[in-house]
Amino acid sequence: MVNGKDVHGDAFKASIHGSMFSCVDCHTDIKSLPHDAGLAKPKCITCHADEQAKFDHGVHAKARAAGSLKAANCESCHGNIHEILPASDPKSRSAKVNIPKMCGQCHSQPVPGMAGRPALAYQESVHGKLVAAGNDKAAVCSDCHQAHDVRRASDFTSPIFRANVPQTCSKCHGGEATQFAKSIHGRSLAAGNMHAPVCTDCHGVHTIKATKDQMSSVSGKNQGDVACAQCHNNVKMTQEFGIPGGRTDSYNASYHGMANAVGSKNTASCSSCHGTHNILPSSDPASTINPANLVRTCGQCHPGANANFAKGQIHLDPEAVAKADFGAKVNGWVRSMYILLIVGTIGFMFLHNLMIFVRKLIDRRNNGGHHASGPRVVVRMTKNQRIQHFLLLISFFTLVITGFALKYPDAATKFIFVNEIGRSYLHRFAGALMIVVGFYHVFYVAYYAEGRRMVLDMLPELKDARDIVDVFTYYLGFSDKKPQFKRFNYAEKMEYWALVWGTFVMALTGLIIWFKMISTGAVPRWWIDVAITIHFYEAILATLAIIVWHLYQVIADPDTYPLNFAFIDGKMSVEHYQEEHGLDSATLSQYAGEAGDEVKTHHEPTK
Repeated sequence: MVNGKDVHGDAFKASIHGSMFSCVDCHTDIKSLPHDAGLAKPKCITCHADEQAKFDHGVHAKARAAGSLKAANCESCHGNIHEILPASDPKSRSAKVNIPKMCGQCHSQPVPGMAGRPALAYQESVHGKLVAAGNDKAAVCSDCHQAHDVRRASDFTSPIFRANVPQTCSKCHGGEATQFAKSIHGRSLAAGNMHAPVCTDCHGVHTIKATKDQMSSVSGKNQGDVACAQCHNNVKMTQEFGIPGGRTDSYNASYHGMANAVGSKNTASCSSCHGTHNILPSSDPASTINPANLVRTCGQCHPGANANFAKGQIHLDPEAVAKADFGAKVNGWVRSMYILLIVGTIGFMFLHNLMIFVRKLIDRRNNGGHHASGPRVVVRMTKNQRIQHFLLLISFFTLVITGFALKYPDAATKFIFVNEIGRSYLHRFAGALMIVVGFYHVFYVAYYAEGRRMVLDMLPELKDARDIVDVFTYYLGFSDKKPQFKRFNYAEKMEYWALVWGTFVMALTGLIIWFKMISTGAVPRWWIDVAITIHFYEAILATLAIIVWHLYQVIADPDTYPLNFAFIDGKMSVEHYQEEHGLDSATLSQYAGEAGDEVKTHHEPTK
């Protein structure tokens, strides 16, 4: 054979056609040599009638018939007709590992009437990466779309038509397809519900990734917000088919959802409880969430789980409290009570301190001076007390940061921790430290004279109620007589006893939550939910109280700004102490003559 303009003799001989035919087998209008120019182009249908018939039903042939000459034909995929290699040859354009590249000639670019660039998306998928690595078992374009009879997804005969997707995927994933067919999703699909999810709804279409890939829509991290949320957080879907709505939101509000958002790789995701392809309604005896199976399901992550533990509400839905059982109602009452308590308490604290702040600024402007000036000699806090205060400070703020990092996983605090395991252990360590400090304080109060005296001085008395009234009348300008206090004023007493109560409540609820397996063996399961609610809202109350009440006294009070150093070295000036605790004659008498003359107080020195 002589090489011509479009024919390379050696390449033709090596091709599938060259090994079977001579030139005139296809070019039947050649009658003499040399032959005439302008010979008719042979048609593939002569030998490939079945493939041509399939092609004619596909989108490519229809597009060409509509005038799109860019749509694929035989040569677009198979190449030069004289150089076609068998599909079994790795060099063939139609060899399985080369099909994605072949289809990518067109589908790596925008195609009219088609969204996206599927060939590029496929390259990043688990299938595409396997094929690129030489795996000839992984799915390629023709496995899902077919080779010649490529049809639109809207065509009910297409293998990628919604109802046909499970069968198409079953070519490689037979076990999963069998489980899916028996699931609530598979049954709904078989019953004609075209809204029921199929493989591509959860896994994606061309962008399918390995389940262990954190970017996968079905990874534990993304199931709730991506895969399952499409239906179970969809108002239209839940109303249309009568299934519970807001499941993603209620999951995210639970510990599992919050820990997942923080980055935990061990917390339960949707599939941990409901299964993956074998999802069944809770009414089905075979369902993993059937009441009879919940202990075993929970026990996968919580060894020792009992029937009482398994009664817990996983999808936290406050709006369903009114229709729920007694325990959920109690939880709702506790939540409402705490919200009122927080608003009332913190609101009072804010207005109280704002009132004092404004009046003190006016006094400073009119009179000048700073009551914290002068020699700092009065011992306000002993070394023992400062150590307790420091340990309490460290444990408290560690608990606040690590606790709210879980509750609000999108906050900046999430960047502090390596993962959820580190956060949880740090939170528990800080909680244990606070409990230890609490027990030591009890010991300190019982066995140290200064501790017993402090508690006695902290006891509420009738004068405290009168002092509150006097403070408001003075700082609001209704009186010129500034109230005087003993060693501890009513604000300090309130804070101390609130701290004692708060430590007890947080320790008790924290231990119930921490050792929930032991707890559920002794108390009803709803106690755990109530403990979680109390723990959270008590934390909000304590945090806001520290910010609005305590930090004001330490930092924002004009008499101590920029900082009350008593918590560091335990001391304050005689002038400041006399201004704030003028009735504590026992303490002031110890420092007679040691005051400076920088400041004139609002009242006469105590004799």
